[in-house]
Amino acid sequence: MKKVICLLFSLSPFVLWAQQVPDFDYDPHIDRPTYPKAQGPLVLVDEAHHNFHTIAGRYNAFAKVLQRDGYAVKPNTQPFTKAGLQGVAILVIANALHERNVTDWAKPNPSAFTADEIRVLNEWVKSGGSLFLIADHMPIAGANEDLAKSFGFTFYNGFATDTTSGLFPGTKKELDIFRKTDNTLATHPITQRITEVATFTGQAFTIPPKAISLLTFDAKYQVLLPDTAWKFHQTTPRVPIKGFSQGAVSAYGKGRLAVFGEAAMFSSQLKGRDKIPFGLKSPDATQNQSFLLNLIHWLDQRQPRL
Repeated sequence: MKKVICLLFSLSPFVLWAQQVPDFDYDPHIDRPTYPKAQGPLVLVDEAHHNFHTIAGRYNAFAKVLQRDGYAVKPNTQPFTKAGLQGVAILVIANALHERNVTDWAKPNPSAFTADEIRVLNEWVKSGGSLFLIADHMPIAGANEDLAKSFGFTFYNGFATDTTSGLFPGTKKELDIFRKTDNTLATHPITQRITEVATFTGQAFTIPPKAISLLTFDAKYQVLLPDTAWKFHQTTPRVPIKGFSQGAVSAYGKGRLAVFGEAAMFSSQLKGRDKIPFGLKSPDATQNQSFLLNLIHWLDQRQPRL
């Protein structure tokens, strides 16, 4: 165990994440698409904020799933403005970063968005837009903290960790399963016909009173709060996170909001020299694609409000 931890100390975050490459062969099958090809509502995937996940990269599989269901999926390449969001049904922000942290995953982790952009997004959702905010572990949680806070969510800029499977992320299988049988996966229209959902590390957050947590941590989890991503030691601060969320939804004005603290669960990637499936193609995540589609349908307001 000590040898593994020392190895983690010596590797940079970029080496660790570079071991995950997009699985461009992911071929999602959908029996009954919701819309004819490309005739569904417009889904905009943000690529204007140094996003670690893009349509042409790690979120290629994410885009494919939505496109096979008939949605029109396009990248967003400009700062958020009222005019730029006209005609958009769902805005997806996946792992946005501030420029400072593109090559440096140590604190501080400034906001990826300006105050004006955050105001625009709040007004847009209140007016009927749907925001799908996905922000992974530190430093990405920190980069999205101000935006989440504007909607009442409190991000913990660290690593959610199962304390029964090894002390530090990287010393265990980077997999967490939320199940209905243990009440960590909520019963909700989004989870119809779904019994479990897999995530791959990520962060934890608390939710506002009107939100509903779909993925809820139990007593065995803590969030570790290092100063630099993936660098842990015995004195790294940690917080028990029983009852915290890793995925939640909420009505917000006339619009809807989905907030998730883990991004790989909606991707398909290959990890390491052995090209181990990670994300949607993982053998432990067989229901994640259905869960993703249900989330999108709820944001598309094809399922009832809370």
